[in-house]
Amino acid sequence: MSDFNERESEEFGEDNENYITLTDDDGKDISFEILDTIEYQERIFAVLLPFEDTEDEVVILEVIPAEDPEYDDFVSVEDEELLNAVFEEFKKKNEGEFDFD
Repeated sequence: MSDFNERESEEFGEDNENYITLTDDDGKDISFEILDTIEYQERIFAVLLPFEDTEDEVVILEVIPAEDPEYDDFVSVEDEELLNAVFEEFKKKNEGEFDFD
């Protein structure tokens, strides 16, 4: 998946504040549910579930903060070990909240 360098502002209503739409490098908009944010090694990662994913696989992107949080950058993580470590932290933090089998 491409890097997500730009956050598109989209209204989902007050009850749906955990949803965002990101635009990838190809200009394609992809909507996600934000499951959690994980701080790991002084970096912030977002654990996202794509709306259109039928396999229930999450996407983990690094969050690069901007002055205005509405325009934070979301960047793909290429390091497989780092992805696994962040996912393990997510599982520990959300034990009992999600089915990880």
